[in-house]
Amino acid sequence: MMKALVLAGGLPQIELIRQLKARGITTVLADGSAIAIGRPYADIFYQLNIMDPEAVKALALREQVDFLITVCADQVLLVVAQVSEELGLPCYIDYETAKNVSDKKYMKEIFWRHNIPTSRYVELSEPDWERIRSLRYPLVVKPVDAYSSRGVRKVWNEEELQRCFDEAAQISRTGGVIVEEFVAGDEISVDVYVEGGVAKLLCVSNSEKLRTDDRFIIFRGRYPAAADEALLEKIRTVAQQITDAFGLVDSPMLIQMISDGENVSVLEFCARTGGNMKYLLIRRSCGFDVIRAVIDLTLGEKPTVVLSAPEGKYIVNDFIYCEKGIFDHLEGFEPLVEAGICADFHAIRPRGFEVRGITSSSDRVAGFTVVADSLEEFNRKHRIIVESVRVLDTEGRDIMRHDLLPDLQ
Repeated sequence: MMKALVLAGGLPQIELIRQLKARGITTVLADGSAIAIGRPYADIFYQLNIMDPEAVKALALREQVDFLITVCADQVLLVVAQVSEELGLPCYIDYETAKNVSDKKYMKEIFWRHNIPTSRYVELSEPDWERIRSLRYPLVVKPVDAYSSRGVRKVWNEEELQRCFDEAAQISRTGGVIVEEFVAGDEISVDVYVEGGVAKLLCVSNSEKLRTDDRFIIFRGRYPAAADEALLEKIRTVAQQITDAFGLVDSPMLIQMISDGENVSVLEFCARTGGNMKYLLIRRSCGFDVIRAVIDLTLGEKPTVVLSAPEGKYIVNDFIYCEKGIFDHLEGFEPLVEAGICADFHAIRPRGFEVRGITSSSDRVAGFTVVADSLEEFNRKHRIIVESVRVLDTEGRDIMRHDLLPDLQ
């Protein structure tokens, strides 16, 4: 019987574990948290710093696994690629490529060398005001190797820049920081599967953000994106440019772009699918199972992209944020799923998770999907859900921020 080492125990990894076990593969899960939501689904669990390649390598040798695998996690993918390469185990991406697609320093350099549209930037380990002054405010400050918008801030002057630069440098594992010009427009999330070196669009959606002056916190993934055929063609072209520039052959890919309705600017990308509930949005919008594709690739099989019609005209993932408290459980979703009002719902954080506020997209506690064939149907269903469900803490209080989930416009 084959044995897999799964790194990270979040929501998408639960689906990964389920599919591995359905193939008769024993699953060893490693996660930094003892209360990871994926823990009950795995055959074996270890609490481990999964960003430590030596610790992961030692575990892989101890358990004598046949392969390492993860989904929806770019920094973790880097560790999977490194350890797999060192142990001679299969992985759909080599370590050098994984480094280029997970570190924004290398990524931006390659964008510029290959004329991929992106904002002007500097990469620094400490503020260099001469280099920064070549850029136009407002600026965006981000760690080179973080995720879920952690440490990403919009700044308007040098004082704000200094404060946010220090924060980003502390979050970065290497201390590297990107400072780039802010590009106004709608954020577009582009999920792609690269088949034989050809970038094939799976799902193009809008990432809607909370209204805040300086942070970039996603509360909604909305399919389809507001994009006409001309813009979609530009998105396809850029996706192929990225595929060629980074030498991707068979791989999932997520690209985050900003668009003014006519042109696009690439924020970043990675050779993975989107996180949290994105695999569900992709499946509902085009029928393609990206998690199954990653398993197939790792096992040496080459998936073929065959797309089907979307389940509805509107398919939307909404994410729930909460006030401070200790998360206990969700309430009120099951009857709405049975009634066909809510397509699905998921806790993203485990029971006992301490909610400390809303500072990045990683602070979301749960999410749900609404499928509808008209704007009116969507908003009717959505209002019922927002008014009916609750997120209870250990004291029985509803800590859900109902006010952060507006109607679809």
